[in-house]
Amino acid sequence: MSSEDIAEGSGVSAVQVRKDLSFLGAAGTRGVGYDVTGLADQLVRALGLEARHGVAIIGAGNLGSALANYQGFEARGFRMVAIYDIDSDRIGGRAGPLTVRSIDQMATDARVDDISIGMIATPADAAQFVSALVVEAGVRAILNFAPVELRVPQGVSVRRVDLATELQILSYHLVSKPEE
Repeated sequence: MSSEDIAEGSGVSAVQVRKDLSFLGAAGTRGVGYDVTGLADQLVRALGLEARHGVAIIGAGNLGSALANYQGFEARGFRMVAIYDIDSDRIGGRAGPLTVRSIDQMATDARVDDISIGMIATPADAAQFVSALVVEAGVRAILNFAPVELRVPQGVSVRRVDLATELQILSYHLVSKPEE
């Protein structure tokens, strides 16, 4: 596959594709392009996807349950291993294929189930407390859906998903691009 083909599919220039892929150690052949299988293998290694990461969802409400039901994680190398909540009415119930567990079990489960990523799907006022429990359990990567910035120790990676910001970006694209 050529850098031009990759650029067209990804929305960046062919020069940027070549530059980014060379940073990963991928080398295409002039006039031939990139070996797709070899390139895919290099990208998997560079993104740390060789290992199947264990993921826990904290918060079994509407969003947490929707995340537990999402089928796309497995294909990308993420094992959804647990979902936790503090609400005794939810504990023991189902969220997709998972049984809702008590948040009190997370520290033990993190070691047994090899949880490396925590997904926080709680209300904003609970997110900081929950993030401390996640870190205390030894989890060093957090995907935060709560509308709050988390304070975590150095060495813990946090990515925040702000759906309102994403809607604002789409709104901008609606008004800034003429209809085709």
